[in-house]
Amino acid sequence: QVQLVESGGGLVQPGGSLRLSCVASGTLATIDTMEWYRQAPGKQRAWVAAATGVGTRNYADSVKGRFTISRDSGKNTVYLQMNSLKPEDTAVYYCNAHSGFVFGSAHGYWGQGTQVTVSS
Repeated sequence: QVQLVESGGGLVQPGGSLRLSCVASGTLATIDTMEWYRQAPGKQRAWVAAATGVGTRNYADSVKGRFTISRDSGKNTVYLQMNSLKPEDTAVYYCNAHSGFVFGSAHGYWGQGTQVTVSS
């Protein structure tokens, strides 16, 4: 089993920045890929970014160039640096971890989510 705990969400003005963190614990040897998803009100959960254990990074087109995913293996933590935030980035952001290197498949372990609100 793997437990994921997100933090770092909050209220920010358009154009601002936030950094989300997700700390993993448990049977981490089974984890190859860590990802971020988000779910806006009334919408389905959407994939945001992925970081594999072999250094691959991938982003949804909607966040490319503004968001950066990174992993600190020593701290068992994945981060999502979000810059130039827009109101449409408002959502609950979820951390995901799983074995294998396929991203965007929404399988594996999930955190409880952290709310990000972009508003003036």
